[in-house]
Amino acid sequence: MKIKSLGLYCVTAALVGCASNQATQTDVKSVRTESCKATSEVEIAALFDRWNRSLQTGDPHKVVANYAELSILLPTVSNKPRLTPTEKEDYFHHFLEDRPSGKIDLRFVELGCNTAFDAGLYTFTFAKTGAVVSGRYTYTYRWNGSEWLITSHHSSAMPEKKSVAASKR
Repeated sequence: MKIKSLGLYCVTAALVGCASNQATQTDVKSVRTESCKATSEVEIAALFDRWNRSLQTGDPHKVVANYAELSILLPTVSNKPRLTPTEKEDYFHHFLEDRPSGKIDLRFVELGCNTAFDAGLYTFTFAKTGAVVSGRYTYTYRWNGSEWLITSHHSSAMPEKKSVAASKR
């Protein structure tokens, strides 16, 4: 009797497990009904140009309009992560004072379903001071149903200064 009960218990447990697994798979399929926005590397590359043009306005609010409400900015010249639109505007208010203009030097783009990734190297020229700064960047984007917005932006200065020794590596 104990063996029959144990066997019946094992079969029941296996069937319940299969049924709950099937329900989970069905639930996942029914939840994922979004369609993916068709895009291209050219369209994603143009998002940097849009962001760079907003810098040229000198208006921090126009720059921040490129960012999703829930996004993060990890800027080059500040140790503070910027999470809210107000924090981003504060950063760009100071950054824009020297009238920056960016240029992509090297780019890698990866496309996903309603997401995109653009990373590489860029150079900023500051019209007010004449300074030129090279850096690394990463932008992630999400399609919100009507436009691409930045969900994360990381920028950092190049770790090594160009020198004769560095150029031989």
